[in-house]
Amino acid sequence: LKASYREPVTPGLERAAKQLQAQYGPFKSIYHSEVNLRQSAWIKSLANAVTQGVVLLIDYGYSSAEYYHPQRDQGTLMCHFRHRAHSDPFRWVGIQDITCQVDFTAAAKVAVESGFSLGGYTTQAHFLLANGLDSLLADSDPEDVARHMSLMQGVKRLTLPAEMGERFKVLGLLKGLQLNLQGFSMRDMCERL
Repeated sequence: LKASYREPVTPGLERAAKQLQAQYGPFKSIYHSEVNLRQSAWIKSLANAVTQGVVLLIDYGYSSAEYYHPQRDQGTLMCHFRHRAHSDPFRWVGIQDITCQVDFTAAAKVAVESGFSLGGYTTQAHFLLANGLDSLLADSDPEDVARHMSLMQGVKRLTLPAEMGERFKVLGLLKGLQLNLQGFSMRDMCERL
């Protein structure tokens, strides 16, 4: 037996669903996904608070085309409890983390509409390597085997595609500045947004 919950359809949710269907075509009759109705207000408040600066949004996520792909019909909701991932938010209510992926296209669109300019969009691996993460290993003393191995494992976890390297994305936003951000110099995927 699997429990479920259906949020009442609000005007904001209905409007978002219609916009997505207009952009990506009709969804399957049974298509589950998440829509962050508060993301827009959060980014607008961030834009109002920043007069000049760089904002980096780093999280699990996809562009809209990937996020709402027809084959991703079960959404992106994930639960984490004691280092184990599962998809049932009703299993350990109140003591587990519940999360879903970020729609970076929607975030970028609202950010630009709110006065930010795009500084770049890339994977965590490319962002970290472009900012010199590999120099940590080069500067590490290989004679200190325990520390060197620990650094190697950390770099692998942060950069390997099956780990966090491709799963995490970085969106750079600029306000009141004209900069080329180094973290996006290896690979900028703004064209995917």
